Order: sequence, then structure tokens, then C-alpha cells
Amino acid sequence: MSDKVKDTYTAESITVLSGLEPVLKRPAMYIGDTGVKGFHHLLWECLDNATDEALGGFCDEIEIEIIDDGIASVTDNGRGIPVDIHPKTKKSALETVMTTLHAGGKFQKGVYKVSGGLHGVGVSVVCALSKYMKAEVYRDGKIYAQEYSHGKPKSDVKIIGETSKIGTKVTFEPAKSVFKDQNGGITFDLKVILEHVRQQAYLTKKTKYKIIDHRVNFEYTFYFEGGVLSYVKHLNKNKNVLNEPPIYIEKQMNDTLIETAILYSDDFNISDFNCPVDFQKGFVR
Repeated sequence: MSDKVKDTYTAESITVLSGLEPVLKRPAMYIGDTGVKGFHHLLWECLDNATDEALGGFCDEIEIEIIDDGIASVTDNGRGIPVDIHPKTKKSALETVMTTLHAGGKFQKGVYKVSGGLHGVGVSVVCALSKYMKAEVYRDGKIYAQEYSHGKPKSDVKIIGETSKIGTKVTFEPAKSVFKDQNGGITFDLKVILEHVRQQAYLTKKTKYKIIDHRVNFEYTFYFEGGVLSYVKHLNKNKNVLNEPPIYIEKQMNDTLIETAILYSDDFNISDFNCPVDFQKGFVR
């Protein structure tokens, strides 16, 4: 290597990004890609936050709304994201969660006994990659709200009304400048959403997941009392089962919750789980 090349590679060559800058510069590093999968991953991140409230026993209803091709919202009846001032950031906890990487209750021991969202990257990434986002928190009899654009708050957290509800609602519009495919713009795919939410509902028993798509006037609700127990029964529907009722184990092992269901049948064929949909009648059984 020549001395000239060595001389040009100095400390000034190292870029240090802060805040949500890394997400904006390299979104695929955080959500996999900037195509269809990455586009829907933003919705899964919001859904994970709501599901974590359900897994913690604080929430039993989650609603996913597709408002139009490029706008969606997720609402839960959990505790509501805190809005008081965070001692480290000196900002509202709501703003901290929405605009700071790796900020949330999942990292604090004791806040959540179990969590389905630790595999994800957090709602702040959704905020960074959205042209518009609005968070509404229902708690203490009030409605708190804050709006954002590309990860930056447009104003302080404000009280916009009163309510008897509790929970959180996040509405977001992914940035068209980020998400594109070979056909141009990307839109929310109802079939993809239904399949993902159905799987999630099986894993989160006794929680109602409601999907509303205003584009096609479609509404459907998932609710499985038995969780994975209901799942194995569904997989073996119309088969000759060998053990009834299924073997079912639910046990807490230190900090890990284990839930297992086993149902044998005489079927030797391997079949993938899917959920075909008739948009006039709902799911094809």
C-alpha cells in the first residue's frame, strides 16, 4: 500500500452517526430491506409493542387498521406509554421511546415478564422511516399526543382531550422515498397482514386481534382461548388424531415461560400452514 493511500485514511475518515441518523442512511440494516418485507416490518414493530402488553397481562384487545394504501395504525388497551419526563433524556418518556434507538421497557428487568419484541429494532425505527407518525396515549383520564416526521418531533407532547380509555395508538405513513419495488410504490397487503396476525394471535392466547381494512370495507377478528393448544388442534383438523386431548404444558422456568402443545395424528404428509382468504366471507375454512 502506498504512503499516499495510508495518509488519506485518518481519524477524519471515520463517520460517527447519532440518534436515528443510522436508520435513515442505511434502513435495510434495521428492517431487512426497503421492499415489501421491510415495508410490512414497520407494522410488525408496532404490533410487537402491543403484543408485549398482552403477554405481560396488561392488554387483551389489539386493533390494526389499514387506513389507506400507505397509512396504518395499531391500537391496544394496555397501560399506555408513560408521558412523564425521563430522568436521563429530560424529555417525555413517550418522545424518548419514539425517537431514541434501544429505548423501551423491555430492557428493564421486571417491567415485562415476557416479551415478543426483543427480536425487533423498536418503534423508533418506524418513526425514523415514516413521513408522518402520530402517537396517542390514553391514561390518567387524558389523551396525550405527539406527531413526528422522519424521527423528529413536530411539537412537544400535548394533552388533546379527555378519555375513559387506557392504551396506546400509533398511526404511521412509511416514507415513499424509502420504500419502493420494481412496480414503484408499495402498499399494505391484507393477505400478508392477516397471515401474520393470525400466527401472532395463536401465540398470544386470550387476546383479541381485530383487523380493519378501510380500503375494501373488510373486518376480521382473531381470538384463540387456548393459544398454541388451539393451533395444534387447527393443524390436525379433519385428521385422525391419536391422543385427545392434546398434551399441553405451561410452566415458568426462572425468567422463561414455556408453553407446549403436542397432538399426534396418523398423517405422514408435511403441510405448510396458510390462511386463504375470501374477502367477502372471511377465512376459507
